[in-house]
Amino acid sequence: MDRWNRRRILLLSELCAGLALSTVPVAIWLGRVTVAHLAVVAFVQGLCFVFFGLAERAALPKIVPVALFPTAIAHNEARSRGAALAGPPLGGALFGIDRAVPFMVDELSYVAASIGLLFIRSDLQNPTTTPSEPLWRATTTGLRWVWRHPLIRAAILLIAASNLVFQALILIIVVLAQHHGATSTTIGTMPLFAFTSSPLLIGAIGAACAFIGPLWNVVIISYATVLVPNEPLGRVTSAAMTLSWGVMPLASLGAGYLLTTVGPVGSVCVLATVMLVTAVIATVSPSVRHAPPLPVTPSTDERSTAH
Repeated sequence: MDRWNRRRILLLSELCAGLALSTVPVAIWLGRVTVAHLAVVAFVQGLCFVFFGLAERAALPKIVPVALFPTAIAHNEARSRGAALAGPPLGGALFGIDRAVPFMVDELSYVAASIGLLFIRSDLQNPTTTPSEPLWRATTTGLRWVWRHPLIRAAILLIAASNLVFQALILIIVVLAQHHGATSTTIGTMPLFAFTSSPLLIGAIGAACAFIGPLWNVVIISYATVLVPNEPLGRVTSAAMTLSWGVMPLASLGAGYLLTTVGPVGSVCVLATVMLVTAVIATVSPSVRHAPPLPVTPSTDERSTAH
């Protein structure tokens, strides 16, 4: 992300993901769609998602003024969360029309995004050239930067601990819901909903699940964007995502071990303890308690002048 052309990465990521997706409706029409084919398409899209996400994060400071970082990141977070909420019911409705329709509509969204990228006129590159060094050494730069900065290091470790708990909790709550006699349909809507029939409690549970993550993401991404120089920002973001997301497979493995040793109720207690310890560490951490204030959003007049 830091040595390659970011605009080109953004555009190629969208085009490659859309091209891979376009093979699905063709296979459906020919009656040749297979699980292996869908897995390959999903892998290509996931790969493009990683490249696009890192390039987007590194390019943001080249487009948005520093004082508007939190606002811009909050808008991006709201956009992605809104898409995640609207996507499943929309996909189901389109699938009801025809099996190929959801993939065709999604393919059009990639085309629209690619066209939108062509209208970005700002220079997304760094003013200084990234030093020429072996790729493996350039890759470890992000890890070294994360480890040497107290606040970024603490934030990434806290995110990793939280991801570990919540990823394990997904499997454990499904088993716990089954233990309480929940049907597969009830579990599919959302595991925690199996424990109540009150609409108000269902709304409260849904709000609690959706409330913390976006706020945490906005704060951490804002700090990273402000504190990390743009030159290594792509590598630092990549290292942070590797550390914070890499624990998820281990979490599923650990959840299975807990379920076989202490059962679903005991597993929830273990995870609750881990989360409590994580919260206490975050509260007493000097790097978190003494984090510098983020830039203040400028007034309307200042924004008009900047524009």
